[in-house]
Amino acid sequence: MNELDGVWDVERVSGFLPPLLGVRKRIHGARGETTLAGLRAPFDVVGPELRYRGPLAGLVDRLEAAPGSGWNGRATFRGREYGRFRLTPVKEEQMGSINDQLVKHIDEAIAMEENVKRMLDGMIQTLDDPQVIDLLEHHKAETEQQSQRLRRRLEAHGASPSIVREVGGIIGALAKLPLDLVRPEKAGRNARDCYATEYMEIASYQLLERVAKRAGDEETAEVARQNRAEEEAMARRLDELWDRFAELSLREEGVAV
Repeated sequence: MNELDGVWDVERVSGFLPPLLGVRKRIHGARGETTLAGLRAPFDVVGPELRYRGPLAGLVDRLEAAPGSGWNGRATFRGREYGRFRLTPVKEEQMGSINDQLVKHIDEAIAMEENVKRMLDGMIQTLDDPQVIDLLEHHKAETEQQSQRLRRRLEAHGASPSIVREVGGIIGALAKLPLDLVRPEKAGRNARDCYATEYMEIASYQLLERVAKRAGDEETAEVARQNRAEEEAMARRLDELWDRFAELSLREEGVAV
């Protein structure tokens, strides 16, 4: 058995990493994944290194055993360190009922929308195009309404949002933080990240709707459908603006258009 096998909580120590509460790493043999709010970032385990795959290629977590138990980690991108974290073991978790799983999915959807609101705030602050800012402000208001619908469904199940999940955001940060450190251009990158996030939200609501149906909770299934419809509409609006995003991106680089 690999010493790294198991489920690990991730704690931020220093650097450019965002808060990591609610983030976990699951490792088995030569494979593993970093998870948050239903999102997964797979990696390969090569000795004491976790090498991310796919769109996160270039990200490597370098680990060393911590005194006592757990692991100390250095988050790097193409060899450049941008943060440090600590891994502590999670005790084996018991599978709950389908209602418990539904509550978990609702809670994770709330965390997702809270992270999206922070992302939209950041985008609005870095742009100066009135048309795009208006679109983002409108979607931020939609996102707040989506979060409130989910919170009402969570309350209907006698639960409240998990602070642990709500302050997360590592998956999105891992995908874009290292590039933020080396790329000056913002408009195109922000548009790309926003577009990808819309489809991630759409997929999350597809899953939430189906879990809710299996739990016999039609009200939550309807909230998932309503929220998903708004995300699909936002994705279509972004589709209509790619020429504008390209123009803004080139201008940021000083290219005449």
